[in-house]
Amino acid sequence: MFIFKNNMTKLLTFTSLYPNAAQPRHGVFVEERLRHVVASGNVMAKVIAPVPWFPFKHAAFGRYAIRASVPKREERYGIQIEHPRYPVIPKVGMGMAPRLMYRALLPVFRRLETQGQDYDLIDAHYFYPDGVAAVLLGRYLGKPVVITARGTDVTLIPQYRIPRRQILWAAKHAAAIVTVSQSLKESLVTLGIAPHKITPLRNGVDLERFRPMDQPVIRARLDLTGPVWLSVGHLIERKGLHITIAALAQVPDATLLIAGDGAEEQRLRQLANKLGVSGRIRFLGAIRHTDLCEYYNTADVTILTSSREGMPNVVLESIACGTRVIATAVDGTPELITSPEAGELIRERSPDALVLAWHNLQGRKPERASTRAFAEKLGWEPTTSGLKALFTRVLTEPGCQQGVYGLKNT
Repeated sequence: MFIFKNNMTKLLTFTSLYPNAAQPRHGVFVEERLRHVVASGNVMAKVIAPVPWFPFKHAAFGRYAIRASVPKREERYGIQIEHPRYPVIPKVGMGMAPRLMYRALLPVFRRLETQGQDYDLIDAHYFYPDGVAAVLLGRYLGKPVVITARGTDVTLIPQYRIPRRQILWAAKHAAAIVTVSQSLKESLVTLGIAPHKITPLRNGVDLERFRPMDQPVIRARLDLTGPVWLSVGHLIERKGLHITIAALAQVPDATLLIAGDGAEEQRLRQLANKLGVSGRIRFLGAIRHTDLCEYYNTADVTILTSSREGMPNVVLESIACGTRVIATAVDGTPELITSPEAGELIRERSPDALVLAWHNLQGRKPERASTRAFAEKLGWEPTTSGLKALFTRVLTEPGCQQGVYGLKNT
C-alpha cells in the first residue's frame, strides 16, 4: 500500500513510459527525473505506469510477451509502482487510445481514493495518450494535472487531426505544462497553446553515475584500439544508424560500438556487410543504464544522427563522461551542444556531413576534462528546483486550478 507522510508534496506520477523489471530501460528518463525530485526532499511519489494488455508471455510473441511479463507491482529506488493493464487496438485505435486508457485506469484511481491513498496532483508524462487520459482522470477526481511533453508527442502525433484536437483540449484543462526543451515549447505554441502555461525544464544528468573513468583500462578489457565511435539508442529508422554506418565506411581506422536493439538490427547488419565494415562494428545489444558509463568512457565520440529528438539523454550522459558528441541539429539537441567542448552539430543529415564533423573534432581534440566541466552545469538540481517551484505554484495559486473539478460530484 502507498502511504504518505504529512507536510509533503504528494505526487501521483502517471505514465506508460516508466522502467520495469521486464523493460529496465523503458522510459528511464521519466524515472531519473522523479527519483531526483524525491531525493531532494519534501516530495513523495507513487507511480501508476500502465502497460498495454496482452495475454501471452511466450517469447514467440516478442515485445508483446515482454509486456505481459511486467509485474503488477514493484519498487524501484524506494518508489512504489503499479502496472495496471489497459487495452490497445493496433493501427485503428489511435483516436480512441486516451479514452480506453482512462476507462481502464479509473477503477485504479477509485481504489486509491477508497483506501485513503491521497495525493496532491497528477504528474503526467507524454501528451498522447497519457496526458489526455490524465486530464480526464484529474477532472473526474478534482485533481490538478501537470503534463510533461517529451518529443514526438508534440512534434509528430499532432499531425493527426483527432489526436491534435485531444492534445489541445488536454493542454487547455491542465494546470501547467512542462517541456524538456525550449524547442518543444515553441512547437506547442505553434499548435495554439498559451506560452504562459508552458515551462521549459530540460532533462538533467546524474553526474555521479556518469563520470570520467580510466579509458585505457576499459579499452584494454574490451580489446579496442584506434578511434572508437559509439551509438546508444533503439535501432529504429529515425535514429539514423544507417547514416553512421555509411560514414564509418569513409573512416577506415575507426570502430563503431552500437548499444541498443530494435527492429532495424538485421537491416543494419546487412548494410554493414554490403559496405564492407561489418568487421569494425560491434552490435552490443541493449546495455543496462547503469553499465553505459563504461561504454561512453571507451569512445572518442558518441554519434546521434536522429531525425527527431526532444532532449536527448545520450548527449547529456556522454558529455558527463567527458566524451564529445556529434549530433544532428534537431529539436532540443542544439540547446545542449552549445560549446566546442560538447562536440559538433551537423546541419545536414548525411554521411559526408558526419565525416566532416569527425575530422573537425579530431582537429580540435579538446581535453576530456573540459568536456566534463561543460557538463557539470547540466546536472539535475536546476530542473528539480524548477519542478518543485512549479508544483508549489500549481497547488497554491488559484489561477492554476482553472478547469479542475470533480465530475463525479457534478
